[in-house]
Amino acid sequence: MIKIEQINGVAIAAFVFCLIAGALLSITMHQPAPIVMGALLGLYLLFAIKVVQQWEKVALLRLGRYVGLRGPGIFHIVPVVETLSPFVDQRVRVASVTAESTLTRDTVPVNVDAIVFWMVWNAEKAILEVENFLDAINLSAQTALRESIGRHELAQMITERETLGRELQRILDEKTNPWGITVQSVEVRDVRIPQGLEDAMSRQAQAERERQARIILGQAETEISNSFVEAAAAYAENPVALHLRAMNMLYEAIKEKGSMVIVPSSAVETMGLGGTLATASLGGAKT
Repeated sequence: MIKIEQINGVAIAAFVFCLIAGALLSITMHQPAPIVMGALLGLYLLFAIKVVQQWEKVALLRLGRYVGLRGPGIFHIVPVVETLSPFVDQRVRVASVTAESTLTRDTVPVNVDAIVFWMVWNAEKAILEVENFLDAINLSAQTALRESIGRHELAQMITERETLGRELQRILDEKTNPWGITVQSVEVRDVRIPQGLEDAMSRQAQAERERQARIILGQAETEISNSFVEAAAAYAENPVALHLRAMNMLYEAIKEKGSMVIVPSSAVETMGLGGTLATASLGGAKT
């Protein structure tokens, strides 16, 4: 946040030191002048000594004219004659932006939440070129977000959030660069649509999945029928293969214990199973 630091720990320490030194001199000399001078000197240092943090910059104005930037560290000003601008934080900062009930290109109302990562790269421009760059960033980001939503369809906004974020970053960076501010990235956190439309889209997706399932099932039936046609053609040319296949199917059916299979007599005669079954029966009886 922008803040004006009027008093800091170093200035307070200097004020207390001057006051104590003046009081001790007054006691030693038995005169009130030293404590008065110490108090005046302490008050001067209290407002003259300034400290700027490592990540901050501040503009020095002498009788209203810009002199230069100060900081980080400790420096001295002449009270009344020299004043300081609000301190500017040059770290990466985050702005949360929301666009409510904004129409997309296909006229769908959406609520979009986004995060803007930005920083001040030129404190001089940020102080002198724009009155309040915090409000400027927030309002510009909100306007750009609404404009970008109007140029995209709902499907694009849901599936291509990174593309939307890059577009917003480019638009905002062009606006804020003359202010000494750069927008590093924009991330779209959430895209919300009305509940009724969300239910309709869910039903549409479900219907589409059912349609795809029916198409796949039909394709499977077609492939199976083609396989049966090919198998029938192969068995028609080779009756022995058909008999062997029938015997294998019969074996698979009766190999389980306690199973019973009823086979038509015509099938038994066709496959020549009468003798085979009789032989198996006789073998079982002997055993």
